[in-house]
Amino acid sequence: MLHPLGGYKEWVQNHGFRCDELASALGLQAWLDEGERPFDARAVRLELRQRYSAAERQRHRVHPHAIMRSNTQRLAALANLSPVDEQILAFACAIHQEPLLESAADYLGNLSSARVAACLAVILDFPVQDIRTALAPQAVLSRTGLVVLDRSGPRQLRGCLDLLSGSFADRMHSETNDILQLLRGVVQAAPPAQLALEDYPHIQPQLDIALPYLRQASQQGQHGVNFFIHGSPGTGKTELARTLAAALGCELFEVASEDSDGDPINAERRLRALQAAQSFFSQRRALLMFDEVEDVFNDSTHPLGGKSTAQQRKAWVNRMLESNPMPTLWLSNSGALDAAFIRRFDMVFELPVPPQSQRLRIIDQQCQGLLDSPAMHRMSQSEHLAPAVVARAAKVVRSMQACPLEQDQSQTPCPAVALERLVNNTLQAQGHPSLQRQAANQLPQVYDPAFIHADADLAAIAQGVARHKSARLCLYGPPGTGKTAYGRWLAQQLDMPLLVKQASDLQSMWVGECEKNLAHAFRAAEQDGALLLIDEVDGFLQDRRGAQRSWEVSQVNEMLTQMESFSGVFIATTNLMHGLDQAALRRFDLKVKLDFLRPEQAWALLLRHCAQLGLATPGSSEQSRLARLRYVTPGDFAAVLRQGRFRPLADAAALVAQLEAECALKEGAKGVMGFV
Repeated sequence: MLHPLGGYKEWVQNHGFRCDELASALGLQAWLDEGERPFDARAVRLELRQRYSAAERQRHRVHPHAIMRSNTQRLAALANLSPVDEQILAFACAIHQEPLLESAADYLGNLSSARVAACLAVILDFPVQDIRTALAPQAVLSRTGLVVLDRSGPRQLRGCLDLLSGSFADRMHSETNDILQLLRGVVQAAPPAQLALEDYPHIQPQLDIALPYLRQASQQGQHGVNFFIHGSPGTGKTELARTLAAALGCELFEVASEDSDGDPINAERRLRALQAAQSFFSQRRALLMFDEVEDVFNDSTHPLGGKSTAQQRKAWVNRMLESNPMPTLWLSNSGALDAAFIRRFDMVFELPVPPQSQRLRIIDQQCQGLLDSPAMHRMSQSEHLAPAVVARAAKVVRSMQACPLEQDQSQTPCPAVALERLVNNTLQAQGHPSLQRQAANQLPQVYDPAFIHADADLAAIAQGVARHKSARLCLYGPPGTGKTAYGRWLAQQLDMPLLVKQASDLQSMWVGECEKNLAHAFRAAEQDGALLLIDEVDGFLQDRRGAQRSWEVSQVNEMLTQMESFSGVFIATTNLMHGLDQAALRRFDLKVKLDFLRPEQAWALLLRHCAQLGLATPGSSEQSRLARLRYVTPGDFAAVLRQGRFRPLADAAALVAQLEAECALKEGAKGVMGFV
């Protein structure tokens, strides 16, 4: 480089060398001691020319680094590299590894891509056209990502030859018999699967398609096989990929998202790593996993929405999706991809948070000895609770138990409290509601549908629904009459899980988000085989004839669409029957009114509560007072019992007095208005 390419002109100055260390390496150290002889630039250049000529005559006796040669040959066999490719790869690794070689190349100055090819032709003694061909974008070196010629602008030679990774040159100079060691920090073998396909019953329809197709593709070496699996963080996408590979008896290789030092790998290098893996492992019966693909498809940082790395290389990505030799599983936390990319995937599906039954199973597996059964059931009712959140929280608590605080054991929280705190912190950070503090959907011990004043036989309705397992019921009436409680009781009678949605769970400040939430609620109930109860449904089913905004109409339309297609048991409750959309009312199989308690029902409920509380049996005086309450509901009894926790009830008369106070508030609100 220094002599035939003219680098010596920059290196040898009139009064000395620009790099003395390089002079010593080339045998010119005598010129470094000014005491022996004065520095003569012309004489130095003459001696350098002579040393170059002598070295050229002996070049056939010079052999490259043995380990480097062995590793290069191994890669050449896997990727079908030509002799020119091998020499370029070896030189690129050397210039990235040897500081003196890099220093010598720096004296060539900043080089254009054409000048790089000309320099390499001289250095490696190959025709310049062969070098250009080997460095072309569609050539093997570039396709595998081993060596890519940087064409972004003139720069020094080392910077022009971009290697697969920052540590690749170092690994090429290290002795190993494992190709994965050379590619460490780029591609890695996946660890064994911890789950089985039986742990994914909630996506069985997708698995019924994916497994046979992947099996056929891997057996026949089919090209262009790609799956896009998306879902919220922690739902188990990575573990699903490992489970699929295990079920197929295939190896699984993962494209790394961070290098061997733990630093993140940028999108461009991850795509090159994908290229390398496709080239090196295509002859093996294996799957390839590209996790966190949003790093490539949605990585634009431009405030006005600039192009992502994948969009900048759209043609290349599209070719990859159509011709990749290894079946590839692309995993993402977001389903928002360019439609041009989405349509090229063979299969696209979401991995949602598991249904409640599966969540309970996961919690039971991970939290044995940490939570009791009621706590597990309560935790499983959070529909946002991903498996990874439970697993990590359980790991932290078990570690805490293994190494408690020595100073003060009383400061260590109990496992159940610590576990719930960790889970809640994660849910809140993700923008989800915390775990409920008490078990949801729990009925009072005294509950009996006989204590509900309805215009239909509620027990008979339950029997009919049990026979058909499909119904759409609208329960309406004043607050506290037992609409939601009946839904809970019916779910118990049908032995079905219950999914309760309040209006606040479904409404959103964003246009269109409420419709998505409604669709998700019906879909979740379908997956769980759950009874779906939507409380205060009047918020979604107002008569469209009085709508003033487009989203008011679209919410009703979405609700009607979901009701029509839902095959399970759906209950809607409302305090405001008047004003509901007429088309919605026609879609309910039954509309049942729940009203204030009849006197005999109120008396029977009072007797039941007194027995439960250990109070003396009420007499005729309490019965007469209770009969005069026109607006008493089961909800009033529940409110009085809650008050009894901090204002104990001495006898039945005190209980009736509190009921009178509750009813007086309702009656007074109707008759009095103004200022006192």
